[in-house]
Amino acid sequence: MHSVVSRGRGRRTISEINMVPFIDVMLVLLIIFMVTAPLIAPSMIDLPSVGKAAKQPDQVVQVVIGKDEALAFKLKDKSTPMALKQLTAAVKQAQASVPNTAVVISADKAVKYEAVVRVMDTLQRAGVARVGLSVQLAN
Repeated sequence: MHSVVSRGRGRRTISEINMVPFIDVMLVLLIIFMVTAPLIAPSMIDLPSVGKAAKQPDQVVQVVIGKDEALAFKLKDKSTPMALKQLTAAVKQAQASVPNTAVVISADKAVKYEAVVRVMDTLQRAGVARVGLSVQLAN
């Protein structure tokens, strides 16, 4: 609200912000936080360590996506070109022969991301466990 001050000849209004309600609210919030802070139990985060890594796969199957989005199934340095529908059957067969088998998808950098996701989605929908992406670091 504006208050009117009479000084000398004329009357003028003083427009200032009253800080008292703001300070009262802030002090009440401070007291609330000070009271509730000791009551909150700190949560523990279980971070992985070097010795806790998952067991390494017994066999790695590599699915290679070429520049023209052609698929190749690579197992033990033997590469076989195949279609997406044949790929899921080949991966399932490889996982059946060796139980702890991981599947790694490697794609050329010119391949659209959509093609990589399509292969990954098809493998996961077919029930293939442990599907990952290959990462090549730049030198």
